[in-house]
Amino acid sequence: MAQFYIGVNRKVRRCYGFDEIALVPGRVTINPEEVDTTLVIAGKKYRVPIIAAAMDGVVDVKFAIAMGKFGGLAVLNLEGVQTRYENPEEVLERIAHATPEEATGLVQSIYLEPIKEKLVSRRIEEIKKAGAPAIVSAIPQRAERFVALAKEAGADIFIVQSTVTTAKHISKAYKALDFKHFCKSAKIPVMIGNCSTYEVAMELFETGASGLLVGVGPGAACTTRGVLGIGVPQVTTTVDCAAARDAYFKKTKKYIPIITDGGMTTGGDICKAFACGADAVMVGSAFARSKEAPGRGFHWGMATPHANLPRGTRVRVGVTGSLEEILYGPAKVDDGSQNLMGALQTSMGNVGAKNIKEMHKTEIIIAPSIQTEGKVFQVAQRVGMGK
Repeated sequence: MAQFYIGVNRKVRRCYGFDEIALVPGRVTINPEEVDTTLVIAGKKYRVPIIAAAMDGVVDVKFAIAMGKFGGLAVLNLEGVQTRYENPEEVLERIAHATPEEATGLVQSIYLEPIKEKLVSRRIEEIKKAGAPAIVSAIPQRAERFVALAKEAGADIFIVQSTVTTAKHISKAYKALDFKHFCKSAKIPVMIGNCSTYEVAMELFETGASGLLVGVGPGAACTTRGVLGIGVPQVTTTVDCAAARDAYFKKTKKYIPIITDGGMTTGGDICKAFACGADAVMVGSAFARSKEAPGRGFHWGMATPHANLPRGTRVRVGVTGSLEEILYGPAKVDDGSQNLMGALQTSMGNVGAKNIKEMHKTEIIIAPSIQTEGKVFQVAQRVGMGK
């Protein structure tokens, strides 16, 4: 691996994001309708490997139900407005109508309302009653209490998620979550996130997690990279964590899926994530643009409400179509943000991958001009790839 110096005795390595690479077409092509996109988590199969992120502008009960009916997964944030307010529609309306200057302060004040445990249970029960899978998330500090409520209410998967998660957290002020004990005692599949390196991924696999979310700070509404200066571009993150997954599988014969979380705005980005080794992807802004999303065309980061150091912002993404159009088409926009499943299947067909694991073997090239080569008119007219 190439290394460089940024000063005396200070080595660095080059890392890559989605805009810097391209996928090489295969020697054999496959009918896109005949490829298999199945995602397997803890023995259960899901037809759509594109997961809706646990963000209040993306997922509520109705959205989770709709996503489930389309064969996918949507994660409900157990610390968001859905569990703080009996009627969250009113506060969502206020967030949507706030000016950019007012938005962060308003979101902070709205999230001061205490979480109501009865609503945690009720929201999960509402999703399950409709026949959809209930996937929920909480930060490590609340995980032990909420996993008990989630399990009792019938949740299918519990995600422990924070900006940066490690198996070795040091604190004198409070007791850190013991992930190995937590995964063993939860009695339902536990996924953990987020991390971005080989070593941390390997240690988190060893806790007994059923899945791992990878990526720090790439999301459309996340400001972690600006506020804290941390993060690894998603191509390198995914490749490194996939290598840890494969090494762990070789050692234990246990295959733990990794989910590339954030940084993808188009079907092309999603296809690249799978080629880099992702078993699934998690996206927010793409689904925030759906008519079914609760954000009314707005999207905000999970750490936006932080009282002391917000690491997210509210962004306007607009409403461009229905969830069905975004997932399966027909696409009515020209920028690659709709018919995401169609894009994945077509890309798999063109590189000759009949399933996701074969997609991992796709040849990847560094291609800095991939976004601009021959696109002069699109750029000039701000259409298609020039937007």
